[in-house]
This record gives sequence, C-alpha cells and structure tokens, in this order.
Amino acid sequence: MRVQRLTADLSGYPDLVVVYLGMRVHTLRGMARLLGVGPKLYRSHRDRPDGLLWHDDIIWALFPPHWGARQYWRDLDSLERWTRSDPHRQWWEKFLRDSGGTGFWHEAYFARGGIDAMYDDMATPTGLARFAPTVASRGRLFSTRGRIRDTGTGAAPVVDERTYYADTPADPAGESGTSR
Repeated sequence: MRVQRLTADLSGYPDLVVVYLGMRVHTLRGMARLLGVGPKLYRSHRDRPDGLLWHDDIIWALFPPHWGARQYWRDLDSLERWTRSDPHRQWWEKFLRDSGGTGFWHEAYFARGGIDAMYDDMATPTGLARFAPTVASRGRLFSTRGRIRDTGTGAAPVVDERTYYADTPADPAGESGTSR
C-alpha cells in the first residue's frame, strides 16, 4: 500500500512567518532564569494572540539545558505587536539588561523571502551561526525589518539602538565587526 502524501496549501498565508527560538543555560543562575520565564510569558502565547497560528515547545538539548519553540505567525506585523506587548516586552527589556546566565536566539523565515537571525549571549553557535559568520547587530541590522531589508514601518524596537548601545560608539553601516 502506498504512503499517503500530503502537502500544506499555504495560499491563504502569503505573509507567513515561521520562528524558531531558544534559550540556552550557561550557568546555575541561568537555570533559574530559564525556569523563571514561566507562567506569564508561557500563558501569553497559550492565550492565542492575534496572528499566532501555532506554537510548539521544543527541547533542543538537555545538557546544557536548551529549550525553545517553533511558532507560525500570520505575518510580521502580528508577531511584532505581540513582542511589543506585555509580558513579552517586560521579559525582553529585563533580558537585554542582564541575560542572567543564559543565551537567547531566534531565526525567522518569511514566506515572501528573507531570513532573520539574532543571537544574544550565545556562547556556543547555534542554527545558522554554526556555519555563517556573525556580525554585530548595529545600524540596519539592529531590527528584524532591517535585517530582512523590509521597507515597511513596523513596530519600534522594545529597546532602541541608541539606548541599548549608549556606552558604545555607533556603527552606522551595521555590517562590520564579525564575531564568533
């Protein structure tokens, strides 16, 4: 008997965004941070925000703990509205001040083309960073829309670049300073 083969008809989702994300623990304090992501943030996607089509939890690794998710969003506007709302915004502001012994990353893939990748305090490369060089998130590379060269206005970042890099000279091109 032949295998029943199916495919997804994505014609109703022209602006689909698929996001993979993860948080990797680096220190004992990081384990508390990972577990502290907790109820509010977890509930925020379980409450099905407008535009979230599906969410799957993923355990990337047990040692060191590296947990994450795969999410399907109707469009980038919906995803940005959610990331700029509480409790996600509060968590992100706190994380950007102090990663708490963890690293965080996301990769987003867009049906209309383009890939976004961002890695914060990831001591060990993951995802695309395992084979592609990484550069500082400066200038146009500071935001998702800049990284995918989207000309739409989009939502303002949770923390703007000038505030985030207040103690560091600007890199207006946002394309120098490879790191690994």
